[in-house]
Amino acid sequence: MKNTIKIIVLAFLAGFGGSYTFYRLVVKPEIVSNQRDAQFNTVSYDSAEPLVSGSHTTPSSSSTTVPAAAVDFSDAAAKATQSVVYINSISQGVSYSYWDWFFGEGGGNRTQVSSGSGVIFTTDGYIVTNNHVVETAERIEVNYNKQVYPAELIGTDPSTDLAVIKIKANALPAITLGSSKTVQVGEWVIAVGNPYSLSSTVTAGIVSAKGRRIGILEDKFPIESFIQTDAAINPGNSGGALVNKNGELVGINSAILSRTGSYTGYAFAIPIDIAKKVFNDLVKYGVSQKAFFGGNVVEYDYENAKKYDLPTNVKSFNGVLLEQLDREGAAMQAGLKLGDVITKINNVDVNSQSEFEEELSYHNPGDKITFTYYRDGKPNTVTLTLVNQNGTTEIIKRKILTDASLGAQLEGTRYGVKVFKIKDNSIFRQIGLPENFTIVAINRQRVKEPEEISEFFTKFKGRGYIYGVNSSKQQVEIPFVIR
Repeated sequence: MKNTIKIIVLAFLAGFGGSYTFYRLVVKPEIVSNQRDAQFNTVSYDSAEPLVSGSHTTPSSSSTTVPAAAVDFSDAAAKATQSVVYINSISQGVSYSYWDWFFGEGGGNRTQVSSGSGVIFTTDGYIVTNNHVVETAERIEVNYNKQVYPAELIGTDPSTDLAVIKIKANALPAITLGSSKTVQVGEWVIAVGNPYSLSSTVTAGIVSAKGRRIGILEDKFPIESFIQTDAAINPGNSGGALVNKNGELVGINSAILSRTGSYTGYAFAIPIDIAKKVFNDLVKYGVSQKAFFGGNVVEYDYENAKKYDLPTNVKSFNGVLLEQLDREGAAMQAGLKLGDVITKINNVDVNSQSEFEEELSYHNPGDKITFTYYRDGKPNTVTLTLVNQNGTTEIIKRKILTDASLGAQLEGTRYGVKVFKIKDNSIFRQIGLPENFTIVAINRQRVKEPEEISEFFTKFKGRGYIYGVNSSKQQVEIPFVIR
């Protein structure tokens, strides 16, 4: 009997010993390596061929038709690499791993570091990157020229997956800006970034398509008009530069189409003309100025033409179809109707939904624009005034409350109140509130305005609870005591 018990105990210990060894040597290193790079936005499909929508419906080949040796990229690479930086986004994550709990390795808060790339836009330290590179960061560091700089988050725009950060440095080599409007399908481009933590990596390819919509932006009003390229891009390239053979920036690398998370021949960049507009808005106002015309458009094709009883025997379906109108919105007031086919914005042709949204994105609330459209086969023009998301022509500015007594800055969001730039002696630091934490409720009472937070902590004494969301989008409850 004793021998049987010994055998069972030894088998139990051996089993868990083997499991622990497997976890430490195989599972754990894999988890750590996966956290090293900011995850590139990926889109996977079950079909044999990847499907993307936009101005071109047939995916181009991932192989190029002209040998790379035929084009010399050395000058372009030399210009671009000096303007691309390595970004670390540092945040506190929460682990609920069974293995961590069983082997006493924690759970609770853990420091997570993900990486990406950024492009120097100005000599005084403004850098453009992807929103998904920095959106969960509590602290951002920029590695450049063998130095590490703390970075300030200037603003983000989830609708385009862009963000602007700034470091305290001067005389930086700002990249030369080109124009995405003049980029041609088949044109050679190079991608510069830091894939898999390999700094200053350059790959070459061609522009495979323009105006791609791939449905990856999780925003109420996404703007997708990507440049598709077959230049090799991988995790860590996010926020890096797509440049032409002259070394001019034509796009900000943002996404890959892949089943594995690694490059498979399809990569996507945000057009530089969109990025320039968003950059200027974020630096000047703290938020991107989105302009609305009071409706929605869809692709003008055979199926949609049939839906609206429009002729389907046309030679080509040029333009976009007006599918929805806001009641009393600018488009309705201007006389537009459902089923109108819009072909131009200010004399610029728009032949797809992505082209229409891109052209509209260059404008601000209050701008007057002219639509050329067809109704009953006859051309018409109409001028209307664009508005903001609130239906007015005012410029929207970021409203931030700097509270010296709390030692932090507060900003109202649609979820609650975001707390950031927390000083070391702040009451928030004392009670363990992390950077970029959004307070949703205090003692089960919802809060929506920064002033509510200031008033509460000015008067409250005793025990309480803060409910909210940390920078990693995890719901957290923080107990505190104020004496």
